[in-house]
Amino acid sequence: MSAKAIKNIGASVRQRLLNKARQENRPFQELLQYYAMERFLYRLSVSSFADRFILKGALLLRVWHAPLARPTMDIDMLGKTGNAPESITTIIHQVLAVEKQGDGIVFDPESITVEPITEDADYEGLRIRFRGDLDAARLTIQLDIGFGDKVYPDPVRESLPSLLNFPQAEMYCYSRESMIAEKFEVMAKLGILNSRMKDFYDIWMLSRQYDFEGASLAEAIRQTFAQRGTTLVQMKEIFSREFIEEKQVQWNTFRKRIGLEYLPASFADVVQQVQVFLSPAVETLRAKRFFQDNWIAPDSWRNNHEKPEVRA
Repeated sequence: MSAKAIKNIGASVRQRLLNKARQENRPFQELLQYYAMERFLYRLSVSSFADRFILKGALLLRVWHAPLARPTMDIDMLGKTGNAPESITTIIHQVLAVEKQGDGIVFDPESITVEPITEDADYEGLRIRFRGDLDAARLTIQLDIGFGDKVYPDPVRESLPSLLNFPQAEMYCYSRESMIAEKFEVMAKLGILNSRMKDFYDIWMLSRQYDFEGASLAEAIRQTFAQRGTTLVQMKEIFSREFIEEKQVQWNTFRKRIGLEYLPASFADVVQQVQVFLSPAVETLRAKRFFQDNWIAPDSWRNNHEKPEVRA
């Protein structure tokens, strides 16, 4: 394919994304960034390294077709490989050099940078950045890779939806239970210092949209807390009145930034939902009992022996 043809494909794709942004009243930059991440993940999924990475983070909300998905500007993954920066650089370089896919994106393997993730120093991670060009749009893709975490239930292969009907990336993905367990562990560990409103939002949203088997959720929490050396006692602070009142301003800022007007204005309402959802599983773990209840979205635990409510 000639350089001119490649440029024309990029311009065509860029215009289609602009049209889509206008039609859906979404920020153009958000769609550009998602498209670049989507096409990188497709290249990874067709490479020989596909099974070495498990997709996690906010992009999973797209995989699960969550109706209340928040926008995200980076990719989170768990690496099932060595964590040496040189090894990761080599892998990403080979993925970016995959034969052009006719989607208009041109990644630059020579732009790769790698640095340790320092904000979560309790476990090892690497942050990779590299450049991608779509016609005249120059984009920076950020990829955060963690190592050593447990995933329960086991990861399953799922598809990441494509914005423009190009071939979809099929990758191993975190379970919803493990996503919740990791976010809950960070919340408990940081306590009053926590400024990650996105974690409260994600658990609030998932609990309102999906049913859960209590035993699986409890086991995911147990394994994650044990792996990261966090105790279940540490969770009390994030449900305290002091914490809720102190974080209201941060919640207001988060709510305005992501532009989802349906979100509760009161942070207390969000925390209450999270507490109702998580506390029963935690209490059974503390008591070393089997948790046999099932979560029925959006708001209640039901014992397996209870008869379902009859609705007119």
